[in-house]
Amino acid sequence: MAKLARIGVSLDSDLLEQFDRVISRKSYDNRSEAIRDLIREQLLGVQIDQNKIVVGTLTVVYDHHRPNLTEKLVEAQHQLGDKVLSAMHVHLDHHNCLEIIVIKGRSRDLHDFANGILSLRGVNYGQLVVTSAGKHSQ
Repeated sequence: MAKLARIGVSLDSDLLEQFDRVISRKSYDNRSEAIRDLIREQLLGVQIDQNKIVVGTLTVVYDHHRPNLTEKLVEAQHQLGDKVLSAMHVHLDHHNCLEIIVIKGRSRDLHDFANGILSLRGVNYGQLVVTSAGKHSQ
């Protein structure tokens, strides 16, 4: 296990009360773990800004009756190549399908891929969520 360092933080009491309410709703055991998560989130933002390798999920809901849309989605994934790690397809109803695409690569490439998919006519909803690719992301 990594060596722990203790720090002290001074906060306005109202801010601390608000923070405690938030971490209580999120079921944190203690403030330390909540603060560690906030730091990790900021560091992920730096990785994204510096175009580091990240992992993402692109969730898309689309009308599968839209002409050529399914083919365009498949073609976009093939063009991204080995950066597509996995995909899952779910039929939601007669018209709508859900596609979840797991991707890994430089943050700009993943955002460009997602924007290309989300701008297709017939895609009704979509969201890219990125996270760290691990300790050794480049």
